[in-house]
Amino acid sequence: MRLHTTTWGSGDRVALLIHGIMADHRTWRRVGPALAERGYRVIAVDLRGHGASGRAEGPAGYTPRDYADDLVETLPSGAELAVGHSLGGLTLAAAVERLAPRRVVYSDPAWHLPAGENGYRPEFFSRAKLLTREHIRSFNPRWAEDDLDIEIETVRLWDERTAHGLVEFAGRDMWPVAPLVPSLITLADPSMLVSPEDARMLEKRGFTLRTVVGAGHTIHRDDFDGFMTALEGWI
Repeated sequence: MRLHTTTWGSGDRVALLIHGIMADHRTWRRVGPALAERGYRVIAVDLRGHGASGRAEGPAGYTPRDYADDLVETLPSGAELAVGHSLGGLTLAAAVERLAPRRVVYSDPAWHLPAGENGYRPEFFSRAKLLTREHIRSFNPRWAEDDLDIEIETVRLWDERTAHGLVEFAGRDMWPVAPLVPSLITLADPSMLVSPEDARMLEKRGFTLRTVVGAGHTIHRDDFDGFMTALEGWI
């Protein structure tokens, strides 16, 4: 599937941005222009089932492999930089060998979905369709007003079958064995997806890790300045 894309800037270097579940390219509304100011041509996708991109026929069409194949179909290979958040980090890791960017940033990546009674539940995400602006604000008190408005709109557009498509991957080992290119992981504080033990394991495997103190899961919306500071030396 060829995905809908949005571009900022016209620089010689290319940066790719891949959003998380329930979002679309608008989650990068500040990151895209900031990278463009640094000389990048920035391309942000809407993953299948999100934003203006196409929909699969059912949950079976929403797997990490499907998302990764879409990236390869849509985006140029050999980009200077690729950034993936949450589900976007899982997707980027599955596509990185074929996309072959020079550097990668995984932002609080969803490489492990817990199984069991208190594990991954797609219904938790589906309930987001019912959230009001005030609900979203209560969960994300540091977000700008524009981000609250964008979140309401993107969740309404989002195909909730994407959440159900990940059920079979709960409990699986989806951790990358090694970074195929120089790879930075930015972490929330605390991260609900990468435990301290997981972080130590990833460091031993060759990843560089930086925690953005006090930031929630969507680091670039919670603390934009902290997120951009964490990227220094990588962008």
